[in-house]
Amino acid sequence: MEPAETDWTALVAHTSMHRGATCGIDARAQVTESGIVFRYVLRAEFSSVCIPPAKSAERADGLWQHTCFEAFVKASAAAGYYELNFSPSRQWAVYRFNGYREGMSSVDLGASPEISVRRFDDRLELDASLRLNELSALQGASHLRIALSAVIEEESGTLSYWALKHASGKADFHHPDGFALELRSAPLQEFP
Repeated sequence: MEPAETDWTALVAHTSMHRGATCGIDARAQVTESGIVFRYVLRAEFSSVCIPPAKSAERADGLWQHTCFEAFVKASAAAGYYELNFSPSRQWAVYRFNGYREGMSSVDLGASPEISVRRFDDRLELDASLRLNELSALQGASHLRIALSAVIEEESGTLSYWALKHASGKADFHHPDGFALELRSAPLQEFP
C-alpha cells in the first residue's frame, strides 16, 4: 500500500484567543502500512511558552490543560471517534467517544505511541505514531476523517487553541466540523 498523507497545513488560532507568543503551528498526518503518524511544528517565542519537561513515555490524563498536540480520528461514516493527546513531555492519552462528546472511555494500548520531540531555538517539532490496529473502531475503514489541533500554554497561564478548522462559537476540538482532513486507509488485516 502506498502511504496516504496530507500536505503540511497551518493550524489557525481560535478567534477568541490572542496569538500571544505563538507564531504559528503546522501539522500533517500520514497513514502507512504500520500505522498512523502525526507531525507538528510549533514556532514561538519560547521564553514565553510553557513546554512540559521530558518524562518517560507513559499514559497521563489532563494533558490538554498544558501545551499539548492533539488529533481526532474516525472512520468516515462513523459517529464515534478517538481523541489522541501527545505532550512534548512524551506523555500521551487516547480516549474513545461513541458520538459527539458522548460515551468517553480511556483506551488501553498494547504499545505506547512513539513520540519524538526535537527542540530548536525557533521551533519545536513533535512526531507521534501508533499502530492503527490499536484503534479497533477503525477496523475495515477505507477512509479516515481527521482533526488536527493544539493547545499552547503561555508563562502567564493563558491557553490558546489551534485547529485546522474551528466550529463557530467557543473552541471545541470535538465538533464534527473540525474533522477537515480525509485520508485513505487500508483494511487492518493488511497491517503486519
